[in-house]
Amino acid sequence: MGIVNCTPDSFYPGSRRETREAAVTAARRMIAEGADILDIGGESTRPGSDPVGAGEERERVVPVIEAIRAESGIPISVDTRKAAVAGAALAAGADLVNDVSGLRDDAELAPLVAARGVPVVLMHMQGTPKTMQRRPHYEDTVADILEVLRERIAVAVDAGIARDRIICDPGIGFGKTIADNLRILRELSRFRAELDTPVLVGLSRKSFIGTVLGGAGEPLPVEERLTGTLAAHAWAVREGADILRVHDVAETVQLVTMLEAIATVERQ
Repeated sequence: MGIVNCTPDSFYPGSRRETREAAVTAARRMIAEGADILDIGGESTRPGSDPVGAGEERERVVPVIEAIRAESGIPISVDTRKAAVAGAALAAGADLVNDVSGLRDDAELAPLVAARGVPVVLMHMQGTPKTMQRRPHYEDTVADILEVLRERIAVAVDAGIARDRIICDPGIGFGKTIADNLRILRELSRFRAELDTPVLVGLSRKSFIGTVLGGAGEPLPVEERLTGTLAAHAWAVREGADILRVHDVAETVQLVTMLEAIATVERQ
């Protein structure tokens, strides 16, 4: 899943696309590099970020989705917490909804997804983007996240969303400490096994990678986190991740191709 940020303030400056033309150019490149899905978002949810109004978010993403759909049949995800934005995006040609709030923030979003019959990504987040990194705490990181995701799955099903249309995301970096993020990765196989849904992992270039690789010194800047990202992606694939949400499509496609070659070579 290639990330197309139609924003001026996403945490990775290299991913920001502030014009329709820049976003569509980025999307074309990701398609050529082998992306299977594009995730189009118009609101940064980086730690400490402020929400964006639905009107502005619509204006950022809908023209981009329309332009991509006019020239490609690639599945398009709209990264939004708002029913008004999701509805406009689906009408413009998007195929699924990726909600970082897990259908908590807008009561109209679950009925919309159910009525349209599209897949939805339910992500775990402790708090809100504005507050989530203020002393996050868990009694048992993975067990606590699994409990919340089970509850969000139940809410989605109760709203009429088909069980086989649900994808879960443990929310690496969203209300998590460095140790929490590492624990999620170490026990990632539990999410697929215990939730019985496909699992999406979004860790590309996030701050915990910079901190781990920085050691006792300063964290590595976001521009220097590709190697750590690829290492974490390799682990995630090994542990059963179904979808990797990434900034660097070409490098990730090469990584997955190599892993698949190793896994499928015939024994002598």
